Amino acid sequence: MKLPELPDLPVRAALGEIVGTLSARGTAVLVAPPGTGKTTLVPLALAASTPGRVVVAEPRRLAARAAAARMAALLGEQVGATVGYSVRGDRKVGADTRIEVVTSGLLVRRLQQDPELSGVDVVVLDECHERHLDADLLLALLLDARAGLRPELRVLATSATVAADRLSALLGGDSASLSAGDSSALPGDPSALPGGDLSEVRGGVAAGRPGGGPAAPVLTVEGRAYPVAMSYVPPLPRERIEAQVARTTRMALADSDGDILVFLPGAAEIRRTADLLSGLDGVDVLPLHGRLAAAAQDAALRPGARRRVVLSTAVAESSLTVPGVRSVVDSGLSRVPRIDHRRGLSGLATVRVSQAVAEQRAGRAGREAPGRAWRCWPEYEQATLPAYPEPEIRTADLTRLALELACWGTADGSGLSWWDAPPAGGLAAGLEVLRALGALDASGAITDRGRHMATLGLHPRLARALLDGAAAISPRAAAETVALLDDDTLAPGTDLVVALRMLRNDRPARWKRESDRLTRLVESVLREGGRPAAGNAGAKSVSRGDDPASSRGDDPALIAALAYPERLARRRAVGSASYLMAGGTAVTLQPGSGLGDAEWLAVAVAGRDPGRSEGRIRLAAIADEELARRAAPSLVRVADEVDWVDGEVIARRVERLGAIVLSEKPLREPDTELLAAALRRGLRESGLGILRWNEDAVSLRQRLDFLHRTLGAPWPAVDDETLLDTADAWLGPELATARRRADLERIDAGQALRRLLPWPAAARFDDLAPERLEVPSGSRIRIDYAADPPVLAVKVQEIFGWIDPPRLADGRVSLLLHLLSPARRPVAVTADLASFWRNGWPQVRADLRGRYPKHAWPEDPTTVVAHRGTARNARRD
Repeated sequence: MKLPELPDLPVRAALGEIVGTLSARGTAVLVAPPGTGKTTLVPLALAASTPGRVVVAEPRRLAARAAAARMAALLGEQVGATVGYSVRGDRKVGADTRIEVVTSGLLVRRLQQDPELSGVDVVVLDECHERHLDADLLLALLLDARAGLRPELRVLATSATVAADRLSALLGGDSASLSAGDSSALPGDPSALPGGDLSEVRGGVAAGRPGGGPAAPVLTVEGRAYPVAMSYVPPLPRERIEAQVARTTRMALADSDGDILVFLPGAAEIRRTADLLSGLDGVDVLPLHGRLAAAAQDAALRPGARRRVVLSTAVAESSLTVPGVRSVVDSGLSRVPRIDHRRGLSGLATVRVSQAVAEQRAGRAGREAPGRAWRCWPEYEQATLPAYPEPEIRTADLTRLALELACWGTADGSGLSWWDAPPAGGLAAGLEVLRALGALDASGAITDRGRHMATLGLHPRLARALLDGAAAISPRAAAETVALLDDDTLAPGTDLVVALRMLRNDRPARWKRESDRLTRLVESVLREGGRPAAGNAGAKSVSRGDDPASSRGDDPALIAALAYPERLARRRAVGSASYLMAGGTAVTLQPGSGLGDAEWLAVAVAGRDPGRSEGRIRLAAIADEELARRAAPSLVRVADEVDWVDGEVIARRVERLGAIVLSEKPLREPDTELLAAALRRGLRESGLGILRWNEDAVSLRQRLDFLHRTLGAPWPAVDDETLLDTADAWLGPELATARRRADLERIDAGQALRRLLPWPAAARFDDLAPERLEVPSGSRIRIDYAADPPVLAVKVQEIFGWIDPPRLADGRVSLLLHLLSPARRPVAVTADLASFWRNGWPQVRADLRGRYPKHAWPEDPTTVVAHRGTARNARRD
């Protein structure tokens, strides 16, 4: 292939070194900012130096189409000749195609079918820094294929950021490092390529990894960026992002020249912002995102006769060039995939951009001339942004990744070289879904059904719905519904049936093209024997002749239920907008949804809004219990349940679909183990106070607690938490025979507690912590062990003659005496009785002898016999 005259872009000067380095080393990393020509000029140079095909992997379909069109234009050809592209549902490739631009996901599928990539000499992984899930998987599989099957396959990874160390290490080879500009080490004559002068290349080829084996060479190309002035525009109070962006865009129109590129998180925000900017005089407002028709995408990428405002998602950050842009308005937001495993909700989340992304976006204003960027956040927040975007592999649903790994023969991803290995929890959740769908067998190996699902190019849930739905209803009806579920932005409202009806009436090109593709694919799979596997959850029931889907005809609810059986939802109460999904998550149906007050829904799309405890239903169809049972038979369970509900034991036989109760009836003879477990839960919920605690039981517990605090082992702890945790040790017999709350209330707590007395130490229990103490008067008075130290409350006349009261716990603890008047009112508190008689008694005697003249108030109590009652009693004693 002969190269034409190439445009004077920064990467042109480095083409010779890039081609030579890749030939010598087999792998390399090219770091170059957007606008340097790496996506278009490098593949052309590589194709000119190799007889085989060059495949360029792009993270997005829009970028793949645009890159192919630009390269074809440089060659003066139509797309599909020397340069072609392949994306899902659209392919323009001919017999003479030397450069093929594909999406990362499609190349993963091609690699699965042909691990050697026959006929391909070079693979270019473009925009690796964006860290899309398919791109990370593709890198891991390519490295594995290159290590085992195609060591001669050359791989060039490109990135717009300088954080290439890990990428270089992954691609590392065994050859010695090359120095920048060392053309003598390269085969052939690099100067034969355009721009043989390498003086504009900065950094050149990196040396090896410090302290380790050699890394892949890293070549760095500096961009020719013009200065970009920065302005920050904070939001007004309670201002929506669309209003803020529209306000800032009007400022940019007034204060700058040229076209304006506006970054927004998604298509919905683009539509709303476009509405707010409608009616601008002499300005065209154009959307740009991956869901647009090809003609609309091309219009945004061509210079216009009038000034333009291009409203774009992240597709224009690095992999696309929008000509004529002099200003950038950045919302500071991006939409990324997220999954909430606990709630079973997955989808796209709106997050703040990273500093690296913000710099790339702003840099778009300085591609062709000095520019200006407006950031829609306060300047002080810039430093709080994360340095780089979070890799999708850490946060996204990994079910599709798990299916591809299983097809590759390593379901857990072991043995592969990862930029970031898939999180164990997320991968395990994905594998569990695949087993439920019949894509994996019990050993974790891929099944024939799983391979059929993988060929459809859909999320495994949608692939299952297409396969089983096509067999139950028809391939066309199932494909049309799945095409909508795969691109739910086509749905104008919440009602899936209404949305599908509108699509069938309007037949938009994107939906029709995808529906036709899926119809052809599933018909081919079914002809090859890819019908629902016997025993597969849900598949067996929907393929029977008596299946209700046959009588219901074209039922989108069935397809949604097959894709998301755990999202089958039942209304929680009559008239309520709250539904409980089979997976256990509560979701709310918004007013005006058009779904009325349906008791059952097949929820296709649900999300969680910040600050809300329940999810929100975004797309659903009316269903019923019969459909739910047929679509999700594996979720139906009948079990005996014994629970503690509102302070009582409730025993019932319950039939559930996941978390949804289908039916229940009382259970007269519940299982004894279930009953005991429910009573234990009731005991913990109600607390120990539900038992019968008389005075002796309370005293026993206090004495045990005293000894545990004073002496420790073997005396047990008897606090609430410990007693509840060890209920079987002291309440076992009672719990074994109890059946209801009343049985718990009758349990003698004191008798049960005695089972905790440690033997043989228990023989000294009454000596160490006597319940009562005999005082000099002969009375046996209860000791209060609730206090620390224990308290003996006694009338003062009953301890006359007592100088040194007995001590507790083998003499370790003194009693605290609460001395009482004849009316049992406290007159003194002391732990040193001898000192009290000497110093405190004279004052007590003076205060009380006149008030209680019939009682003894001797000057020296140590010489008087203790007695009960009045002084007359003392004389009798």
